Amino acid sequence: MTEPGGPHTLVQCVGSPFRRDDGVGPAIAQALRERLREDTVAIETHWGEGGRLMASWTGRRRVYIVDAAKSGAAPGTIHRIDASRRPVPANFLYYSTHRFGVAEAVETARALGLLPAELWLYCIEGKDFGAGEGLSGPVRSAARKLLDELAPILTAAA
Repeated sequence: MTEPGGPHTLVQCVGSPFRRDDGVGPAIAQALRERLREDTVAIETHWGEGGRLMASWTGRRRVYIVDAAKSGAAPGTIHRIDASRRPVPANFLYYSTHRFGVAEAVETARALGLLPAELWLYCIEGKDFGAGEGLSGPVRSAARKLLDELAPILTAAA
């Protein structure tokens, strides 16, 4: 929940750094924390449980979610979805243990009228979701590109 006078922009970075490319969200969260002031933009790392994601949206004007995707596109593809305007495609996101994950949270919030005014989903197509640490080459390259794209957007939104 947003503290009075706190940031109205939230970045939720989803994933597990122990499932290879699923760790792209936490990797981007760390890099954003090094670039941005968290008193102007809130940055959270989540493992992907939808209820917790939705709870953090309360009082936020803008939410940006960063996650890994598993849609069949080429590894490293960056997907950008304006989730405040259109549904998240079914079976798009990679989720292992979290059945009520990002896509379900977005669509539940939409049905309940609880979406923030702006909700953007940035997903990087993964290659390797096996056990272990470290991103594959295509995902690491895409993460750098997405970071360079997001940082100025978030600075302007603050």
